[in-house]
Amino acid sequence: MTPALNFQREVFCGKIHRATVTEADLDYVGSVTIDRNLLEAANIAVGQKVDIVDVTNGARLSTYTIAGEPGKGEIKINGAAAHLINPGDIVIIIAYAYVWDQDLADFTPHVVLVDKQNQIISQSAQPGQVDPVGATQTGGASESAPLRSSGIPRPQ
Repeated sequence: MTPALNFQREVFCGKIHRATVTEADLDYVGSVTIDRNLLEAANIAVGQKVDIVDVTNGARLSTYTIAGEPGKGEIKINGAAAHLINPGDIVIIIAYAYVWDQDLADFTPHVVLVDKQNQIISQSAQPGQVDPVGATQTGGASESAPLRSSGIPRPQ
């Protein structure tokens, strides 16, 4: 019998879902500035690599995080990325971590859903699930259509 392999897998560990971009600055040296409260709620470290997915135009890019002033709701796209993402765009910011196979069952991601002012509506450990209140209070491409859940919920 072949022994079980033990992999270290890159998994999503934190997500700020449907944030509104507040500013884009081409003349900055790079990265994304994010309200410190949002970083902490999503368990995203300052300097951590993140993917930014632009719901408005479909752009996707990788960069690193810089902490913004707490409570201000700042989501500022800096440097060359400002060619791809504009103020007012709706984005999803996703961070990843490496987790050993044996630790996956106990690993808990952090999902933060925000409103149009980038203030926290809800927090969960469910990557594909949206609570009923948050589904109707987010910014987005379609103001009339609430967010929908996908997949099956993680076991609690």
